[in-house]
Amino acid sequence: MTHRALLMASGIVLLGFAIFLLATQPRPALQADLNGLTPDATHGALVFAAAGCASCHMAPEAEDGAKLVLAGGMRFPSAFGTFVAPNISSDPTHGIGGWTLEHFASALRDGITPEGQHYFPALPYTAYGKMTGQDVTDLWAYLQSLPPAATPSQPHEVGFPFNIRRLIGGWKLLFQNRDWHMTTVTSPEVERGRYIVEALAHCAECHTPRSMLGGLDQGRWMAGAPSPDRQGRVPNITPAKLNWSAGEIYTYLTTGFTPDYDSVGGHMAHVVDNMAKLPEADVRAVVAYLKALPAIE
Repeated sequence: MTHRALLMASGIVLLGFAIFLLATQPRPALQADLNGLTPDATHGALVFAAAGCASCHMAPEAEDGAKLVLAGGMRFPSAFGTFVAPNISSDPTHGIGGWTLEHFASALRDGITPEGQHYFPALPYTAYGKMTGQDVTDLWAYLQSLPPAATPSQPHEVGFPFNIRRLIGGWKLLFQNRDWHMTTVTSPEVERGRYIVEALAHCAECHTPRSMLGGLDQGRWMAGAPSPDRQGRVPNITPAKLNWSAGEIYTYLTTGFTPDYDSVGGHMAHVVDNMAKLPEADVRAVVAYLKALPAIE
């Protein structure tokens, strides 16, 4: 290779690397919708339940009131490695007590750390990105009222190349947006259900299959998926398979009992515990949304 050709090749490589860095840099969205809001920690407790925060961030095997000590440590196996939930308690050193509301909103909705790095999408910011500024503010106020835990967060167990956080910027270009999957809603109740299911409760994160790169398969929305730990399958909850009545779905979501008097198990037990804390109208809205989904075999 001639000297000139070598220089040209080096220039192309450097240009490509510069484009990669530019395209994948963390870009927090504007937080203008947080301005002038009055925090409501009481409502934040409902957002906390709907979003399932304790289900992932409580200490393993925590019971009763200890579930509100968000020390982290629960492990979530996946095809890309094992993710370990961090401490998000109000502790200023080991938790998020030293953050600002803007830091919290950027982490929750954009997947960006206070230091300006990408979070792994084990944090479902592709769903939380649809949260309103008021709900983010109220959730932040509630989290700050919970007890601190001086427990260091454990590192994720993710190998090369998936441990390169800059690559998450490319993943975000492919899969992160704030669009609703259900683009047409037939009533205010279904619209409320869409907000709870697609944003707060992030149901699709488990019930929708993923591509090889880990993005949700929009064409198979809620049609069931392999369990992330490869131990079984998360069920199809479109009307093609979830053919219970609205009342039966409501009973299941609030009590954990199926029409056949079987009982909920696994991680879904946490979801039922959370749903039971919500106002009846919100759970009915979730049911209306599920009934409005296209049936996918």
